[in-house]
Amino acid sequence: MAPRRKKIYEGKAKILYEGPEPGTLIQYFKDDATAFNAQKKAVFDGKGVLNNRLSEFFMTGLGNVGVPTHFIRTLNMREQLIRQVEIIPLEVIVRNFAAGSIAKRLGLEEGTALPRPIVEYSYKNDALGDPMVSEEYIVAFGWANQQDLDDIVALALRVNDFLSGVFYAVGIKLVDFKIEIGRVWDGDFMRLIVADEISPDSCRLWDVKTGQKLDKDVFRRDLGSLTDAYTEVARRLGVLPTNATVMTKPTLIN
Repeated sequence: MAPRRKKIYEGKAKILYEGPEPGTLIQYFKDDATAFNAQKKAVFDGKGVLNNRLSEFFMTGLGNVGVPTHFIRTLNMREQLIRQVEIIPLEVIVRNFAAGSIAKRLGLEEGTALPRPIVEYSYKNDALGDPMVSEEYIVAFGWANQQDLDDIVALALRVNDFLSGVFYAVGIKLVDFKIEIGRVWDGDFMRLIVADEISPDSCRLWDVKTGQKLDKDVFRRDLGSLTDAYTEVARRLGVLPTNATVMTKPTLIN
């Protein structure tokens, strides 16, 4: 890698650096895994390599079907060149089956098919634990207007259609996922695009036949090796990076 660029932002799983050209950033994928609002932490060697490759695969696929994203190109095993966006401070969650918090809130058995894909929002604020918010809150606090929300729902459902098909073709059920949306301007014209990442960190993925979990719930619930789960997803999709270090046992962080 070239001499270290200016760090713009560091999150739980990624670091953003100043890009080589105006309006660009470099997104670096870390090996860190966190759960329960970062109360549980570990490092898995090679996780960032896999997530970089998987996110490239999904973002490229979305672009090919006309869904705009921030992805420009992969730079190396851990880094992508991305378009700089103004992130809307929301996690946009799409649920196809009951799992996690919706199962607890509504008393549903995990795995229950929902009547239709449900789109929810949480306010991106680690200190508050990313609380769920309604469209009324979002508009009232000025995070997005009603037209933005209509466009966000349309984008989220298009992403859901694409991802559901891609995963089902390799025997994986897309239970739910979350994305982030960013604003970009072309002159005075603003549009919304998919940003952040799409990887097993941000999806719930179950084997269609066995129900085996192939996502971060493996780490959250101590169900086995996160290493094996992410590698299996990459293997099925045919995107296991060449010369990648196979992830080893985690190093726990206190």
